[in-house]
Amino acid sequence: MPRPSISLLVAALLAPLPGSAQSVVVDEGTFVVTLAGGATGTERFTIRRAGVGDDAIVIANAVVETRGPGGAVEFRPLLEVTPLDDASTNYQLKVSGAESAELSVRLAGRRYVARIQTGAGEEEREFLARPGTRIVDEGVAHHYYFLRSVRPGSSAPVIEPRTRRQFQLTVSSVTDEEVRIGASTVPGRKVTFSADGEVRHAWYDVQGRLLRLEIPSLGYVAHRTDLAG
Repeated sequence: MPRPSISLLVAALLAPLPGSAQSVVVDEGTFVVTLAGGATGTERFTIRRAGVGDDAIVIANAVVETRGPGGAVEFRPLLEVTPLDDASTNYQLKVSGAESAELSVRLAGRRYVARIQTGAGEEEREFLARPGTRIVDEGVAHHYYFLRSVRPGSSAPVIEPRTRRQFQLTVSSVTDEEVRIGASTVPGRKVTFSADGEVRHAWYDVQGRLLRLEIPSLGYVAHRTDLAG
């Protein structure tokens, strides 16, 4: 059976749920992205909440475009999350341009099942479904929005589908630090996550919106250009 396209999945997920409120935008914006090796790009994202009570879901989708020495690459990620604990339930990604791939990850009982299609063929992988598991893909900044509630000294299980990795991200430090957004400076909270000796720095505002993300090991920086509301 052919798989539905990303655009069809977005339309289906954002349609009003029976007997519930229509989707409400939780956050949306644009990041400017720089990578080691001179690649640059943008990430335009939207995070929506649909439904109420036990029927509520959060849907995050984006268009990530980068250009480097190897050419232009476009990511179209689509993530479904439960609002109670920010745990991920379904994920799809289409990569096109200088790279080409499609992958899906779905929660199936006590495991996540991943299917990955590349030019080399198709593979299937399984990951353990620990409570509160987040899907945080490499090269997708807004996924860190769903780590905003992890407390200092605590950890969150993370699946990184593109790298086929599963690990724990631990909050090792939290400090107050202002962040420049456009022509303004806003109060921020810098959270440092660590995993297997690697650190990742995320800055959030008082509403929990992601302002900036740095992953030094990748030479990756995503900096937000504006704040709505």
